[in-house]
Amino acid sequence: MPPAPAVPPLTKPRSEVVGDFGVADRRSSAVIGFRKAGKDRVAPRRVRRLAGVGMVVPLAVGALLGGGAAPAVAGPGNGPTAVVSMGDSYISGEAGRWKGNSLTNTGNRNGTDRAWISGSSYDPAKVYGTTAGGCHRSDSAEVISAGAIAETAVNLACSGATSQNVFRASNGGVSFKGEAPQADQLAAVAASRDVKVIALSIGGNDLGFADIIKDCAYDFVLWGSYCYDNQQYGVDQKIDAVMADVGKSVDEIRAVMRAAGYTDSSYRIVLQSYPSPIPRAAENRYTQSDWSRLNTGGCPFWNRDSDWARDSLVPQIANRIKGVATAKGVQFLDLRDMLQGREVCAKASKQVSSSVPASARTSEWARWIDNNESQGLIQESMHPNHYGQLAVGRCLSLAVAQPANSTVGCKNTAGGDHTGMYLTPAS
Repeated sequence: MPPAPAVPPLTKPRSEVVGDFGVADRRSSAVIGFRKAGKDRVAPRRVRRLAGVGMVVPLAVGALLGGGAAPAVAGPGNGPTAVVSMGDSYISGEAGRWKGNSLTNTGNRNGTDRAWISGSSYDPAKVYGTTAGGCHRSDSAEVISAGAIAETAVNLACSGATSQNVFRASNGGVSFKGEAPQADQLAAVAASRDVKVIALSIGGNDLGFADIIKDCAYDFVLWGSYCYDNQQYGVDQKIDAVMADVGKSVDEIRAVMRAAGYTDSSYRIVLQSYPSPIPRAAENRYTQSDWSRLNTGGCPFWNRDSDWARDSLVPQIANRIKGVATAKGVQFLDLRDMLQGREVCAKASKQVSSSVPASARTSEWARWIDNNESQGLIQESMHPNHYGQLAVGRCLSLAVAQPANSTVGCKNTAGGDHTGMYLTPAS
């Protein structure tokens, strides 16, 4: 069992206080602004907030994003071409509101908050449109930021979705957040567009990513114990059934497309894995011996748990999804290393501040855990942010240029922006 972190001293932060909040000096391990110092003050409030919202970090209808009115009759070979995204929050665009993470809690948060209007006014609909607070389909979601791989882009994915929300209603599918199952929505798209690419991200919520993150954060904040052993056991118990449902999701898509008159070779399915939003222990810029990971960095996880997540859990899931893609004859896009060096708290990246501007070249590409919901919703936590979504969109565009049954990984170039993404043979 790891030792509990020492409580940081309640010293005056090296910052200029503005109202009730402070602008952080990044060198200080004390809590500045809305991240308050001291275990006896932070942990209970954080846990109350985590418990109150179930630590919702979901792996993330018919919103036809990027397209105009469709012709009355279209389908395979007719009408505007389309790329479609289906699945959960990792492809819907969750956390697209944010350009890095900043401790500054006022105004535009040092340029990180794309929902800022003026003063203290924010409108998440600027980023998520009518899905703000729900499916969180952002304007920089993968299917949008992939660029000109089709004439129109259709985002059917929804934050929090499971495989059952992808299946057709006639085959066990379940509506979600007031919308029909995604496969049923796909039927309408397939009839009004000439669908060329369907990108699918699914399985994370079936495995319980939200609960894993919640429990591991609890173990850092409250219990002084590791989470990896119990969580690994739980994943091992569920993963076979989850992968069967991921495979069924592919089958459901195929069935819809065949019913709409498409041959399997007239379009492609890109099945993708998940990146790790937190770095390995050796790559974390905050020590686990005090509360800086919780209060300053927003990555409250023990070293051993971080290493497990980065080097065991994420690869395990990726390898199993790769197996599904191979069995179903679809393309596999491996994103396990997509955020390498750009994760929350990574040494190779920086928080945004008054002296460190938001930049795709230096800022974190994933959203931290903001337990107080002082900046947006907690459901955005641990997802690729605006920069991360631009990057994974680039990955998709690169993958589509490869053979339809290929297996590729996607990585970033250190110090570069999303244009530096490149493909590698999948692990």
